[in-house]
Amino acid sequence: MRQLSAETVTYFKDNVYKTGQQNLVVEEPLAIKIEGEPYSVVMRTPGNEIFHAAGFCLSEGIIDSKEDIASIGRCKAMDPNLVAVTLTAQRKKKVKKLLKRRGFISQTSCGICGKGLVKDLNQIMIPVGKTAAINAGLALGLENRLLEHQKLFGKTYSTHAAVLLDDKLRVTAAAEDVGRHNALDKAIGSALINGAIANSVIAVLSSRLSYELVQKGVRAGIEIIIAISRPTALAVNLAKSMNVSIARIKKDELIIFSGDDRFKDL
Repeated sequence: MRQLSAETVTYFKDNVYKTGQQNLVVEEPLAIKIEGEPYSVVMRTPGNEIFHAAGFCLSEGIIDSKEDIASIGRCKAMDPNLVAVTLTAQRKKKVKKLLKRRGFISQTSCGICGKGLVKDLNQIMIPVGKTAAINAGLALGLENRLLEHQKLFGKTYSTHAAVLLDDKLRVTAAAEDVGRHNALDKAIGSALINGAIANSVIAVLSSRLSYELVQKGVRAGIEIIIAISRPTALAVNLAKSMNVSIARIKKDELIIFSGDDRFKDL
């Protein structure tokens, strides 16, 4: 499946027009079916569909571990933009009420509105543990780790990346996508399916840090989230309530919004 599309464009500079080409990132819908029924449609960059769906299910609270998945796959002959997920009988029974949300906008997609919904979402989260810490100086250098995993960004300047690290700052999973939520879901799903989720305690994001991204991190057991843009007020409140440390890298400055005790040598 294509991730890049070369498009003809017109440049205007110094009163001169000329024709050239620009690489654009491909964006296509991905339908996620759960138990044979449509659950959500997300817009994403093609690639890593299985990881994307697995990370999405963990973020949404549909699963708590990969053992809750009976099967997950895509049928290329039918539709490459479709992933079907079936749950174990025990898990299906446990999330029966949650599965009734079919047809609604994803809980962790862009834009969460309403105090009632926020309260509902908090019920699928529990505070993370406190096993990770990071030297503040080393944290400043993590933006470079993003660039290492943004191959499409280097060609299109229009994608986001998410990199997961263990407590030794070794990469456990990484993903890139046109959507910031999708990038994190793909990275989480990769760590989940490949058995690295338990060691993934730090997330580095190329995007604004919103409530939904903190929620995804909490569901995956991420203790430290570092982004290159400011968090929202709701994201900070959630991070504090869920024992998550969040910070922003701004050039040579680290701005910590919650959990500063996890950053050494402040």
